[in-house]
Amino acid sequence: MRRLGLALAALIIFILSTVAPVLAGDVSVHGYFRQDGTYVQPHMRSAPDSSFNNNWSTYPNINPYTGEQGTRQPRLFDYNGSNNNLGGSDYGLGGASKQRSRW
Repeated sequence: MRRLGLALAALIIFILSTVAPVLAGDVSVHGYFRQDGTYVQPHMRSAPDSSFNNNWSTYPNINPYTGEQGTRQPRLFDYNGSNNNLGGSDYGLGGASKQRSRW
């Protein structure tokens, strides 16, 4: 009975750890005035992280709210935030990225 409880707890933790990133996907940005006086309309953006390539403005990603395709050139070596190494995310590059040592 105790093993069943531990297995159920492990399953719940696994499900929550895989679903939580999906639920935290988009961020609402309130409208604001820039220093030069121009007003920026309220909008949605992708959740902040250390990756350049998974932003909506990076090619070939598409903004789900406007339908516009990103125009910024993707980076071959995208910082993924783990162990201070370059590499990691090759999203949008067809798997062309390879882990590279900093040394």
